Amino acid sequence: MKVVCGIKVGNMKERDEAKRGKVGIVDFPVKSIGPEDVKIKVAYCSICGSDPHIVGGAFGLTPPFGLGHEMSGVILELGERAGIRGLKVGDRVSGNFLHYCGTCYHCVTGNQQYCEHAGNEPCMAEYVVWHESQVVKLPDNVGLLTGCLTEPLSIGVRVMDKANMKIGSRVLVSGGGPIGLIICQLFKKYGATALTLSEPNEERCRIAKGFGVDYTINPLQENLFDRGMSITQGLGYDVIVEVSGVPSAAEAVIKLAAKCSTVLYTAMFPNNYHLPLNLYEYCYSREVTITGTYCSHYNFERTVSMLPEMDFGMFTGPDQIFDIDDCEAAFTAHLSGRYPKVIIRCNRFDGE
Repeated sequence: MKVVCGIKVGNMKERDEAKRGKVGIVDFPVKSIGPEDVKIKVAYCSICGSDPHIVGGAFGLTPPFGLGHEMSGVILELGERAGIRGLKVGDRVSGNFLHYCGTCYHCVTGNQQYCEHAGNEPCMAEYVVWHESQVVKLPDNVGLLTGCLTEPLSIGVRVMDKANMKIGSRVLVSGGGPIGLIICQLFKKYGATALTLSEPNEERCRIAKGFGVDYTINPLQENLFDRGMSITQGLGYDVIVEVSGVPSAAEAVIKLAAKCSTVLYTAMFPNNYHLPLNLYEYCYSREVTITGTYCSHYNFERTVSMLPEMDFGMFTGPDQIFDIDDCEAAFTAHLSGRYPKVIIRCNRFDGE
């Protein structure tokens, strides 16, 4: 089967990740199906912001290595003991790309994202074989194209679970990429006030305003602190989520934290970045909760129930969809920043 892979990692001292690695198609055998497994014919797999970093050698994988984890597809086959949750051949599905062992310390204490034996199978491929626990059926009114955005939405659900959000909370989102646009929508639905997006891209600010963001700030042209304090009448924000991954933004947004607020760092920052932090100011005089997110664990059933409630039109335009054989062009389009999301079509289905 065809799998989109990182096929080359060049000089790791090269500053430009695009020059360290490239993508291409590699032929791999389809994984054998086990008794509790589900074989899925992949429809779509969207490109995550982390995928080019992986191609550029961020995780030190030996090429060729498969890519992709934001997928949708149709069940082709069930193992002899699979289907306990009602899954059947022909179901349109998505799910969690991570398979948890269910028995290690972290799994049995409810922190499956740190499973000591977690595994994953690349989803930018014609087929995947997942354990049935990873698979969720899409709602009847959700198509396969929207369904591939289940995993990004699950990150948004995870953010909401950790944000200590209350109706009427003042909220700042830093970064208008796919996750930023998703969580802006979720915060608006949850009753955020003074909902503010810090983002230099005018088009993404326009999109955010379209589904209810109250204020946008261009941090390259405006003083983020001064504007944010003006918006919040000098109180700061009750919830701040940093999803740009820009180190300067990490330091800038925390200065806007209100007393007893929550600051979530959700983006992937450089491994060697250290956040300057005055513990007296933030942890004593303001009682700020500073935390983060690492993947999503068992929230996918809730996530798919939210898919019909979301506006994903900005992610699924026809110019943003590339066939699997055009994966190199797809990654080039993603890196151009022209589109909020780029999606790879791994197989075609009638009516989709």
